[in-house]
Amino acid sequence: MMEYDSWSPADTFRIACSLGEQAKEGTVLCLTGALGVGKTLFSKGFAKGLGVKEDVSSPTFTIVQEYEDGRLPFYHFDVYRIEDIEEMEEIGFADRIYGTGACLIEWAEQIVDLLPEHYTRVVIEKQLDRGFEYRRIRIEQI
Repeated sequence: MMEYDSWSPADTFRIACSLGEQAKEGTVLCLTGALGVGKTLFSKGFAKGLGVKEDVSSPTFTIVQEYEDGRLPFYHFDVYRIEDIEEMEEIGFADRIYGTGACLIEWAEQIVDLLPEHYTRVVIEKQLDRGFEYRRIRIEQI
């Protein structure tokens, strides 16, 4: 497990960008953390590391956004609003998660039963006693 101290949104973006630069075909990142900790910002940094030039936004209402302009296809999931796990089947989750691109899943704890055997968990936490902008970012291979 690796732990990072992020003192600003720019730090969080750089950490995520570095992960995107290292991503390979089949990379799956699962982001967890409370509302407002910076999951979407992290997603933007990861996409930048993949070479995605499009503006990345959270797919809260569409569940998944696809970006094809980077060095790998990038599938950005936001499963916060999933009410029935079968919804993931309807959007072709398995094809993407076991495909040739890189996947990042916000609120991955909502669909833990669908996650592959191996993935990278990213936990982002605020620690207000260390400042409003501070985030602890833990990254571990599962």
